[in-house]
Amino acid sequence: MTEETIRIPGPMFDRRGALRLMGASALSIGSGLGGGFAFAQEDEMIRAHGYSFFGDLKYPPDYPHFDYVNPNAPKGGEITISSRGSFDGFNRWAWRGNPETSSGVVAEALFGEMPWGGGLPADSITDSYCLIAKEVEYPKSKEWCVFHMRDDVVFRDGSPLRAQDAAFTHNLFLEQGIRSYARSVKERIEAVEVIDDHTLRYKFADGISRRSLISQVGGTPIFSEEWYKQTGERLDEPSVLSPMASGPYQVGDYEFNRYVVYERNPNYWGWDHPANVGRFNFDRVRIEYFTDATAEFEAFKAGVYTFRSEGSTKRWATGYDFPGIQRGDVKKEAIPDGTAPNNSGVIFNTLRAPLDNRDVRHALSLAFNFEWTRESLQYDLTTQRNSFVEGQDWEAKDIPQGAELALLQSLGDIVPPEMLTEPAVMAHTSNAKNPIDRRNKRAALKLFENAGWSVNDAGEMVDASGAQMSLDFLVISSWDDTRLATIETFVKTLENWGIAVKADKVDSAQGQQRFLDKDYDLIHTRMLTFAAAGTGLRQLFGSKTAEVSSYNPSALRSQMVDAIIDAALATQSREDEEVALMALDRALRYERVIAHAGYVPEDWVAYFDMYERPENLPPYSVGVLDFWWFNQEKYEALKASGALR
Repeated sequence: MTEETIRIPGPMFDRRGALRLMGASALSIGSGLGGGFAFAQEDEMIRAHGYSFFGDLKYPPDYPHFDYVNPNAPKGGEITISSRGSFDGFNRWAWRGNPETSSGVVAEALFGEMPWGGGLPADSITDSYCLIAKEVEYPKSKEWCVFHMRDDVVFRDGSPLRAQDAAFTHNLFLEQGIRSYARSVKERIEAVEVIDDHTLRYKFADGISRRSLISQVGGTPIFSEEWYKQTGERLDEPSVLSPMASGPYQVGDYEFNRYVVYERNPNYWGWDHPANVGRFNFDRVRIEYFTDATAEFEAFKAGVYTFRSEGSTKRWATGYDFPGIQRGDVKKEAIPDGTAPNNSGVIFNTLRAPLDNRDVRHALSLAFNFEWTRESLQYDLTTQRNSFVEGQDWEAKDIPQGAELALLQSLGDIVPPEMLTEPAVMAHTSNAKNPIDRRNKRAALKLFENAGWSVNDAGEMVDASGAQMSLDFLVISSWDDTRLATIETFVKTLENWGIAVKADKVDSAQGQQRFLDKDYDLIHTRMLTFAAAGTGLRQLFGSKTAEVSSYNPSALRSQMVDAIIDAALATQSREDEEVALMALDRALRYERVIAHAGYVPEDWVAYFDMYERPENLPPYSVGVLDFWWFNQEKYEALKASGALR
């Protein structure tokens, strides 16, 4: 369980597999809407308050609020959290620079989202619900969709939000958004047309999967066209200005590299919307910035910030015995997490030789000693990860059988024969008493030999020309001690094997740029997981965008993976979708692009005892910034006792 400081610009992915730029419907018979969006007369029309590919929305049109929120949660107060590193602006979508971590929170989309992170609602994998839109309309074939928008939505400056703004923003992302996103969207969305001020329709390309296209266009944030014209701002450039949008929070006070305060938008239009009831309960969200982990934790103990998500096993095991905990001023909780953990570990950049060789990647992964790391650095608190979707129903297990086997066989020669007859790749085991496992070293040397590498008389791993294997490990100085120690141990093992490794630390800004440029051989970071089929899978694992996608740090390019993604996008039932996702997990594990680190199946949080939450949290989000709330009486008691200043 590690802490991230790398920030990925532009699009985000929801758990449905849809590419997002944030992050049984009622059926009705409609008629053609003219223009370029003709459809067959017999094509059944759907008009609903939300969207699910399988047509099975959990919440009815008249839902009062999501089940997991407290509709009577009080509004007010401030919550203060922390972030590591620095920031120089508020354009979350810029390709360059170092934007503030949460600066995308100011924006909203046609469908609702959790702006602080996570899919909405937090109790469903497949659903999206209208927010700026009132309804979405589309034929059963999903060749196009029409959004019927609300007429009461305003930007934070009070100006009305129109369909023209949504179309402008769509085109802005195509012209100035990150390359992999623009390429993906241009291939899938033929046109966007403004019907009137509050009606917008999208035409989707022929001959492609339409699995997540309605979710994708419905999840694009909407900015003010007039604001961009007046300011001359660009989406692809860093900026100290926050884009003009319509969200419940706006940038308030800030000091670069020290703190930022997001405060309630006084012109927010949507407080009473059913998707917002019981949410956005804090008047202010303050984020304090720190340059290193030690200073950050000491500041929490002193009450400089008041809510902490813990990412260090060492601190969780040994650090939480300070006076605030002992007095009961600070609560410490381990909250079960129903989602698959993101795939953290040592990732191999397959764009670079020799990491473009699967045997080399396999051999290098054997240098990672999870058992020693868990016992010596992680206090036995982590669990070994085998799968890209650990613990989910679509995790690949054993030898493929039934529908999964049939799917893999249907793909022909691009599937290696051993994938059909051998169990899914599992993490190797290691000797917990010594970081350098001799058994794994012997296995690794055989794999290196298969790939044309051997150890010379000087103990160096060399190729046929005698050149030593040399790898560049990208390490960021603000990473926590446990993570840095894990990397150091891994590097020492590689050096013991005769491999030269450069692992000099760089600051967060330099590290961010190198990450985006894929200027590394190895990096200890994460790859996102998946719970549904969507076009976003191509951004995560697809070949076409591998070189430019910031979501594919391994730059994986695999015909097999591409074909399985295509098959997943073509499924028409959740059962078949899970079969395809299982095959995808199996294929990703076969490619050996990551030496999986351990994970913790819980969210570790600590906070000053002035925040409250619903008794029954949803399975897919802790939601502290989304649906927790502030208790004024508890806050006053903490101040009176001296626990808080």
